[in-house]
Amino acid sequence: MPKLAKPLTDIQVRSAKGGVKPKGFNERLQDEPTDKPYTLADGGGLHLLVKPDGSKYWRMQFRFAGESRLLAFGKYPAVSLSAARELRQQAQIQIKAGVDPAQVKRIEKNQRATNAANTFEAVAREWHANKLDTWQTRTATNILHRLEKDIFPLIGKHPITGIKAPVMLDVLRQIEKRGAIEMAKRQGQVCDQIFRYAAATGVVEYNPVPSLRGALKPSVKGHHAAILVADLPEFIRAFEKIEGRMYAPTRIMFRLMMLTFVRTSELTTTEWTEIDLDRESWVIPWRRMKMGKRKLNPRKVDHNVFLPRQGWQLLRELHQHTGGNKYLFHNLRDHEKPATNYGILAALRRMGYSGKMTGHGFRSLAKGVLKTLKNDITNIERQLSHASGEVYGGSYDRESFLDKRKVMMQEYADYLESVVK
Repeated sequence: MPKLAKPLTDIQVRSAKGGVKPKGFNERLQDEPTDKPYTLADGGGLHLLVKPDGSKYWRMQFRFAGESRLLAFGKYPAVSLSAARELRQQAQIQIKAGVDPAQVKRIEKNQRATNAANTFEAVAREWHANKLDTWQTRTATNILHRLEKDIFPLIGKHPITGIKAPVMLDVLRQIEKRGAIEMAKRQGQVCDQIFRYAAATGVVEYNPVPSLRGALKPSVKGHHAAILVADLPEFIRAFEKIEGRMYAPTRIMFRLMMLTFVRTSELTTTEWTEIDLDRESWVIPWRRMKMGKRKLNPRKVDHNVFLPRQGWQLLRELHQHTGGNKYLFHNLRDHEKPATNYGILAALRRMGYSGKMTGHGFRSLAKGVLKTLKNDITNIERQLSHASGEVYGGSYDRESFLDKRKVMMQEYADYLESVVK
């Protein structure tokens, strides 16, 4: 019958030294020098491995499925004698239940490594990189910036598998507390996409974001500020009161915003190469249009602006000021860069329309006027460069539509002149 090991004491564990093997615990025998590791048994398979350099490690020898196995419990003194015995007891319970504790430990170790690799930030950055081909550079930059500011500081280092609905809700409510209700909603949508990606790649099985529906504050939906058609006469009169004191290119920019359906960014970045004053042609390349900038299925159709007579007069006047530059409206500090819409916004403030009208609001106003003039909604939408639910394809600007739009634009310009007479 094998001799049972006598349990170790704290002092025996603490005083064990590398390079010196005790001959016995109770006998007064001389210790034996050694250059090899040795063990001190505690019973039940638990022993302390003492290495020549003095480092000490807890190990447990056991048998499972007829084979001898070894289980590591950690280093002394980080793992004390009493802690090592508790781990031994847990392992013995697993063995009696038919579970290999060494295998359990390997699984747990692998899971910890997986969790460390699959933090929310790591998965989010992988999702972001995967989406780059479908986004504009500005969109990709903004999304990552908002994640780095609002989300990563709170849960970026946490394993994504451990992020449940209450945690996600708290993160989004931190954004709400700043008063950024719409941003909280957008960040929720971004996180939803990240969790969907994690589920598709097998990292998680649960997406907590959909369960938050109704828990966040509702955002107030709205549109770009725009005056009504009935307000147009007063609006034009307010502009006429200040335009005599405006910088000429800014005044012309404001007038062109009223006469055209282009977006503010499309107007401010127009180059003189897109304008043919002799033929009175203004065509914006499809790559500069909103739908043309999409990386995924861009609409590759150039856009005809169709300026009325009054618009061409303005462009000829503008050419005298900026015709030698690249852009119609250049940056005052750097003529190689386009202007911004600041001049339009400043004019609206001086007119008393700050918060009541925006650059984009001119498009809504023009649409309302043309509906009043009984124009075909299809031609209006085409002039706005909207798809209107219809796939135009190569026929988007065929001759059958161009003449009607030219007439429509001239009627619109004449109407703007008539309302203040």
